[in-house]
Amino acid sequence: MQTMWAPWRMDYILAEKDDGCVFCDAMDRSDDLTLYKGNTTLVVMNKFPYINGHLLAAPVRHVAGLDELDPEEARDLLVTVDRSVNILKQVMAPEGFNVGLNLGRVAGAGVEQHLHFHIVPRWSGDVNALTVFADVRVIPEHLEQTYNNLKPRFDELGKHLI
Repeated sequence: MQTMWAPWRMDYILAEKDDGCVFCDAMDRSDDLTLYKGNTTLVVMNKFPYINGHLLAAPVRHVAGLDELDPEEARDLLVTVDRSVNILKQVMAPEGFNVGLNLGRVAGAGVEQHLHFHIVPRWSGDVNALTVFADVRVIPEHLEQTYNNLKPRFDELGKHLI
């Protein structure tokens, strides 16, 4: 039998669970997951990604639904999603994307109180039987390396306010 190590999962398992909002917290601090902080939107890396390059784009304002965004926030959020896709195309050359949002806990929202888009780059063969049979996901690049590759592009985005 083979053993596959995933030591980064221990951070999640052992972490204190608080009632705070990861997106609001990201606006108040610097960390190695936050790629972009704009006037109305932010982009963070998913700490426990589906695949490397899995990003989350959210409005700065703490809202749960699309209907709570004003027209400028909605526009800026979609522009930020589009620009994030383009940055991922340039840096990681994916063959496609899954982009979407989960509204409500039953729809899979992990942070249902703060609306956010998932931006997931995809490559042929990026999912295999290991996920199905062993409940193990293989992510070929460490979060730190992905951050270091993406951050300079998002810094450029910040110079050209949306």
